[in-house]
Amino acid sequence: MDMIGTSLGDLPRLRDCKRRRVSSWDVSGGNFDWWDFQAGERRTLADIKGAGCVKHIWLTILCREEYYARKILLRMCWDGEKTPSVETPIGDFFGIGHAIIKNFTSLPLTMSPADGTSFNCFYPMPFADGARIEVTNECEGECSIWFYVDYEEYEALDEGLGRFHAQWRRQDPTSGWGERRVVWSWDTRLTEYGRTVWKTPNLDGRDNYVILEAEGKGHYVGCHLDIDCFQEEKNEWYGEGDDMIFIDGEPWPPRLHGTGTEDYFNTAFGPAEEFNTPYYGVTVYSGSPGQRWAGKNSLYRFHIEDPVYFQQSIKVAIEHGHANHLSHDYSSTAYWYQTEPHASFPQMLPVGQRLPREAMNKPAPRKP
Repeated sequence: MDMIGTSLGDLPRLRDCKRRRVSSWDVSGGNFDWWDFQAGERRTLADIKGAGCVKHIWLTILCREEYYARKILLRMCWDGEKTPSVETPIGDFFGIGHAIIKNFTSLPLTMSPADGTSFNCFYPMPFADGARIEVTNECEGECSIWFYVDYEEYEALDEGLGRFHAQWRRQDPTSGWGERRVVWSWDTRLTEYGRTVWKTPNLDGRDNYVILEAEGKGHYVGCHLDIDCFQEEKNEWYGEGDDMIFIDGEPWPPRLHGTGTEDYFNTAFGPAEEFNTPYYGVTVYSGSPGQRWAGKNSLYRFHIEDPVYFQQSIKVAIEHGHANHLSHDYSSTAYWYQTEPHASFPQMLPVGQRLPREAMNKPAPRKP
């Protein structure tokens, strides 16, 4: 069964498949079109049999707690697998970290009005023998979720289709070696400190922040990176960190080596503004004139037109400052397709360690 493409030029081609949907509609005929999740409840949104492809997921959440976008987990399994191919906090899956919810637009992911609370995903997710999508509420209290899972039903799935994967990671803080407290400027590179940092080599990528490690055959289709420059008066500019993508265990240097963090995300010269395109953008910027990149920053780069292919393995990593000299709070969500089985994911952090830094030491809200 040929999967339906997304090109306008491909739309007239007729196919033999069926459109299906699983949603939270009120089966009694009333208007209670949501599902309630109690604290700690894990529940399957969609349990689809046979072959098909998820084409669109929409959901919205009503929750009275701050940071619910990091407290609620989303998991997806294909073809009866026991370990999920998708495991992320729910807000991070839909494109922005830091538990931030706001309007932004890209081709595969959006948060849309009102105020970003409508989450949409258009990544195609094929399966040959069933799909399961589930949510776990790790909030202190109840939340309510409205959702659609729109998919195509096939008699059989085409050969040669990878399975969709998404993985969340966090390192807080990164293990930077720089000690001098200095705010970066164009003149920093001319100081003794700047020359020391810029001349320090990184010729193995060993201490880079890791966005993705995967084994098998597949292609990496992008990520978003979420950086909290939380240390006041310390060098906050993160953008001198080069991206490095190691493919199939090849020796140094990596096949794909970049020139800086803002360069990988298709911006330039220290972006200090928010900007969205179908394939890349800056969704969160919270600096100020005195501390230009301090606080939370989020950037995305989706390899829709230029997937990164691997036959055996891939490691996507990025420096935290040149030669990894900065200590910031880094988290990320990576998206890719590959054959199964996939390598084990890092163990999901407990909810208290997923929260933004300003919330990690807050007492839990009292139950009513």
